[in-house]
Amino acid sequence: MLDIQYIRDNGELVQEKSRQKGYKIDIKAFLKLDIERREMLGKLEALRAERNQISDALKTGNPSLEQINKGREIKDQINQTEALLEPVSMSLNLLMKSIPNVHFDDVPVGDEDKSVEVRSFGEKTTGAVDHLEFALNRDWVDFDRGAKVAGAKFYFLKGDLALLENAVIQFALEIVTKKGYKLLTVPHLVNSRTATGTGFAPRTSDQNDSYYIEGEDLSLIATSEIPITGYHADEIINEVDLPLLYAGISTCYRKEAGAYGKHDHGLFRVHQFNKLEMYALTTPDNSQAMHEQILQTEEEIWQALGIPYHVINIASGDLGAPAAKKYDLEYWSKSDGKYRELTSCSNCTDYQSRNLNIRVRSKNGNVEILHTLNGTAVATARSLVAIIENYQTSDGKLKVPDVLIKYMGGRELI
Repeated sequence: MLDIQYIRDNGELVQEKSRQKGYKIDIKAFLKLDIERREMLGKLEALRAERNQISDALKTGNPSLEQINKGREIKDQINQTEALLEPVSMSLNLLMKSIPNVHFDDVPVGDEDKSVEVRSFGEKTTGAVDHLEFALNRDWVDFDRGAKVAGAKFYFLKGDLALLENAVIQFALEIVTKKGYKLLTVPHLVNSRTATGTGFAPRTSDQNDSYYIEGEDLSLIATSEIPITGYHADEIINEVDLPLLYAGISTCYRKEAGAYGKHDHGLFRVHQFNKLEMYALTTPDNSQAMHEQILQTEEEIWQALGIPYHVINIASGDLGAPAAKKYDLEYWSKSDGKYRELTSCSNCTDYQSRNLNIRVRSKNGNVEILHTLNGTAVATARSLVAIIENYQTSDGKLKVPDVLIKYMGGRELI
């Protein structure tokens, strides 16, 4: 959530930036409610001060009927004002949570197709066998039994492909831990405060992507970013301890509501997958540099795996609520002859940390909201698609990428 004073001072900018992200926000209505609430709070403060004066006077002697009646009148006014204040505060809070983060000026404006290529790596070739056909022919994946057990878009990985998934995680984990990221295993269920505090509010009910536990204040996580963001909720971190770098391994659960019609074939868009996430908490003046460092680590991983890709600066309409800027790595699909999403990394500035009250105490003793960032090291389902497409051999085998051989027991072909 944004700083309310920032919204007051920059109402037109917030309105326009929200529109560019695809959010329908009425800043005038918000500011009107804000003024109404502040006026009520001022009135309450004055009434409470007057009540305290009367209470002090009553303690000094026998109260007159006029003083007693005045005290009752003020008490009634306080109760009435508090009753009026509550719905105004609730409405204001709901509007606050619906306002997305303000994106940076170097973010392209427009829908998904306005995203801008930053750079590319590797050669774009075509002619690969479809990953699902390749995997099914080798009995490496079973969607039919996955559907029997859990439903459509659930699956079993089997044999060598399951081993390859583990190898991908182990390889990426070695890289990120050497760069100072502390490994966390995380809860796969979070409460509503943690879930909403990350700021992933859907634009419409059709885009609700979470699985909720009926009758409990819990939902399954769509990414380890969510529990890691909540890890330091309501804490003040000393500046000397920043940046804090975490690597979160988890299974991710997503309805993918509203996603159909996009590329959802085979392993590319599923309801459950494993992911290694990088996460950083840092001071505001260091967050943009940290964003570039996370991107650099993602590129290092995929260059080592030898997968052709390009980096794109995501356009405003495809950013989502929390991000002020996001990069995506898209791999070149030799099967489709197109770029497909592989990883992303986002700078969420103080949007998430303000929701969850995560602060930093500077060296001079001042306390302010810090910045949060996240980036995918590897999301294994899509990683396997990219490897299958790029490492097929002419005789129907799959070459193991060189950097994964030691995690596959020395096997070079599977």
